[in-house]
Amino acid sequence: MEILPEEQPVLARLSQLAIAYERYEHPPIATGGEGLEHWAGIDAVHCKNLFLRNQKGTRHYLVILPVEKRADLRMVADQVGDGKLSFASAERLKTYLGVTPGSVSPFGLIHDTAHHVRVFLDRDLKAATRISFHPNINTRTLVLSF
Repeated sequence: MEILPEEQPVLARLSQLAIAYERYEHPPIATGGEGLEHWAGIDAVHCKNLFLRNQKGTRHYLVILPVEKRADLRMVADQVGDGKLSFASAERLKTYLGVTPGSVSPFGLIHDTAHHVRVFLDRDLKAATRISFHPNINTRTLVLSF
């Protein structure tokens, strides 16, 4: 399987840190719901990754939760201590995480060298032994031990 330019920094960093992973190729997946059919047979908790901003656009959040769980943005806003939250634009996504819509994952933080984005993991993920994310491109999925 060819290594794509978008995933190369992620794979290099994982190798540098001696973090083992399994890599899967599939058609483009824009949403977690679309991914379920392509992830069938992959033993892992699959995640949805929401890139959000506060109302003023001064703070950005990456919220990670199991793909089958519904996100309540009002509750998330209360938990992070911010006002109204909404999805950030594609431009903000590119600026802060270096990815395009559909490819959001915590691996995008590799591009956030100023540590601008705050990350929140859903507490249900603590029970996961294996977890999956896109490596900054939505035609690949990486599975790691959590």
